[in-house]
Amino acid sequence: MSRPAPLTGIRVLDLTRLLPGPVATLHLADLGAEVIKIEDPQVGDYARTLGTGAGEDSAYFKMINRNKQGLRLDLKKPEGVEIFLRLASEADVIVESFRPGVVDKLGIGYATVAALNPKITYCSISGYGQDGPYKDLAGHDINYLGYAGVLEQIGLEGSKPAIPNFQIADLLGGALTGVMGILAAVIDAGKTGQGRYIDVSMTDSVLAHTYFAMLRLNDAGRSAPRGTDLLSGGLPCYATYRCADGKYMAVGALEGKFWQSCCTVLARPEWVKRQWDSTLRAEMEALFATRSRDQWQALFAAVDCCVTPILTPEEALSNEQLTARGMIIESQGLTQFAPPLKMSGFQFDVRQNAPAAGEHNLPILQAAGYGAADIQRLQESGALG
Repeated sequence: MSRPAPLTGIRVLDLTRLLPGPVATLHLADLGAEVIKIEDPQVGDYARTLGTGAGEDSAYFKMINRNKQGLRLDLKKPEGVEIFLRLASEADVIVESFRPGVVDKLGIGYATVAALNPKITYCSISGYGQDGPYKDLAGHDINYLGYAGVLEQIGLEGSKPAIPNFQIADLLGGALTGVMGILAAVIDAGKTGQGRYIDVSMTDSVLAHTYFAMLRLNDAGRSAPRGTDLLSGGLPCYATYRCADGKYMAVGALEGKFWQSCCTVLARPEWVKRQWDSTLRAEMEALFATRSRDQWQALFAAVDCCVTPILTPEEALSNEQLTARGMIIESQGLTQFAPPLKMSGFQFDVRQNAPAAGEHNLPILQAAGYGAADIQRLQESGALG
């Protein structure tokens, strides 16, 4: 039987822009939290205009800001700060991604809010964290991956570092680490009545998940060259292979039983004893180059040995496993992703499309107790844009 969404009743004030923060609050919104996206009247969230024409919101913005309400607020005006603090006094969570110190200069930092609302969970997401010598530096995903030692390890042996089309630091470091901290603090606040301040550094988050690089350092005293470690291309049984049509297969046959089955399909039983022999890579490359990806896929389809096709993004959207899981949805004229988890008693849906800038100014202010005269005053002050 369907129950209320798990985060129903949790109110989030979202001051973030672009990708990490908005995806963190997207996860909270998709799970039922009331998320109020706050944008300044001058520029707003830069993501709105990425790759669009004048006057229209980008697909990027629409995908990661669904299920949120929109409020325009000028926090450089005292009236804007007044509104924010009134909302913050009744909120459960605040998420911001300015450079360190900005929220304090605006008069809306953690200490100020916590004095009004002791149970507040206040999460700051930044590239390098709220302290340390890099705290005030600008950065993007590629920079955080570089400092964490990750980018140096990505790519083929002898090649330059590869730039992944997947923002590891932004999404896993910023968004998911932020959500983890937020949920832990909200649970604690529910028990103790005391909130917490959460300092998320995307660089820290990436570094803290480089387990295999650290394993190599602990075992050998030094890192492996790019593309030569156990899970980065150094093993013939865990690698990618180009096929006759230019497409690729992924071989992940690490366990002995899987490797033996893989060699059986390849009709190379003599390769079983060479599972850890790096020189076998060249022979496997030559063999995979004799057939198309789909031909290899058909051969391996009936054998459970962790050898699978590498799909294009378009192919992934129509993959039978992902579609059976309901991971692909259509909303607001866009192909989007469903939340990456299933939960008993909860059925995800898009409750509302991504908001236009300031779309919900009036109902949000009314719900906060502002009367018509107050709202008129605030509009005239320019606090609402």
